[in-house]
Amino acid sequence: MTITPRPGIMDIALYQGGASHVDGMSNVLKLSSNENPFGPSPKAKDAFQRAVHDLHRYPVTDHAALRQAIADVWHVDPARVICGVGSDEILHLLAQAYADEGDEVIYTEHGFAIYRIVALASGATPVVVAEHERVIDVDAILAACNDRTRLVYIANPANPTATMIGQAEVARLAEGLPDKAMLVLDGAYAEFAEGYDGGRALVESRDNVFMTRTFSKIYGLGGLRIGWGYGPQAVIDVLNRIRGPFNLSGGALAAAEAAVRDTDYTEKCRVENARWRDWLSTSLAEMGVPSDTSTANFILARFTSEEEALACNAHLLSQGIIVRHPKSYGFPHCLRITVGDESACRRVVHAIGQFKGAR
Repeated sequence: MTITPRPGIMDIALYQGGASHVDGMSNVLKLSSNENPFGPSPKAKDAFQRAVHDLHRYPVTDHAALRQAIADVWHVDPARVICGVGSDEILHLLAQAYADEGDEVIYTEHGFAIYRIVALASGATPVVVAEHERVIDVDAILAACNDRTRLVYIANPANPTATMIGQAEVARLAEGLPDKAMLVLDGAYAEFAEGYDGGRALVESRDNVFMTRTFSKIYGLGGLRIGWGYGPQAVIDVLNRIRGPFNLSGGALAAAEAAVRDTDYTEKCRVENARWRDWLSTSLAEMGVPSDTSTANFILARFTSEEEALACNAHLLSQGIIVRHPKSYGFPHCLRITVGDESACRRVVHAIGQFKGAR
């Protein structure tokens, strides 16, 4: 075939999402995609159901109502908010607009797979930087920067490690970047970290920082694919030039607006997640399965070897429990386990206890 894609595209491996079913089983517990076990706010469900009456209408293009809701809740300037098809689309738009052939895009060794994808899709060169004991290493990132660096992607809290660096370290990273480089803070799990602004203050005090958020995690709207970003006005203006005018459906916009305004429900989900996250990690640690302190809605459980991790994963599957084996992220000896509700957490701990007791 003589029609070929641009260089770099075929270097992108097809993304593999978390499994959702086990052959021959109906009572399956899915803990592989870091979804909210409580689902979306009832107010978001009601808003989505009402939207069915306008399915024949095109959605608005400026997302004004949702941007204002985000501004009211998170205390940001609505003019500097952009909404996308999940935060993934915004991460793509940033690379499309600011990275080109000959440029470099930095991310860390255990970083989310989308960072490499957006770099290669834009024609830029992905640069992988080592972490320090599963935590982002600011000094290593700064050492990797040069005059070709255009974007630095970090998730804080990080996926799949669930670790986090403090705001002073994030600020030091932003301060040390080359003049033409932008720091992109992926805050998909920011709402789970109590008191964390996701980088808002840093965005407002500098012109080289951009933050993204999603409605797929704590808001429980992964099925609608909606996210948002906040950054310098000049960057927002650029991204809106290449964003699809009707990228979000009316139903998604309505549900997201209701979800973000239902702050009581969001806080309930955060508190319950923290409660059972701590119980889950402590219970597994007592069995000899440690994990780093998690600031997200999952833990990265560490086993003694890849063989043990795979054997435990097989046992969990036999019990109808699906978790994630993050070998592709550099953790062959680990399992990433989403924090579920009480019954889910107890079921996981019981199954892993059975596995450890049988070895």
